[in-house]
Amino acid sequence: MNTISYFEIQSAHPENAVNFYREIFGWRFMKDENIPIPYWRIETDGIRGGLLQRPAQTPPLACGTNAYVCSIEVVDIDTLAKKIESLGGQIALPKFAVPGVCWHAYFVDPDGNTFGLFQPDPEAR
Repeated sequence: MNTISYFEIQSAHPENAVNFYREIFGWRFMKDENIPIPYWRIETDGIRGGLLQRPAQTPPLACGTNAYVCSIEVVDIDTLAKKIESLGGQIALPKFAVPGVCWHAYFVDPDGNTFGLFQPDPEAR
């Protein structure tokens, strides 16, 4: 079985993105001065990640990178959706049920990156 072991967020304004994700998820960010581009290591309560200065133009313009959308497990999507909007993010796809599994929603951070939230709930309908 393959599992995700590391994720990265690209941002045109990495300091703003650090603040956004720290506020939303409580992630810990450590700037790594040993890397030749602006780069922060991310520690979560699970998977590790990184946040870096976007190396190319913002998609969908011609760019050298593409990305997967990562979804983060949370306790309460509704509360975080309000917080995301209050911090300059937006709802890309409102909360919907994955029947018998979870509630899911997609958001866009202030820098244009899409991410998902899911709230496990076997009663979701």
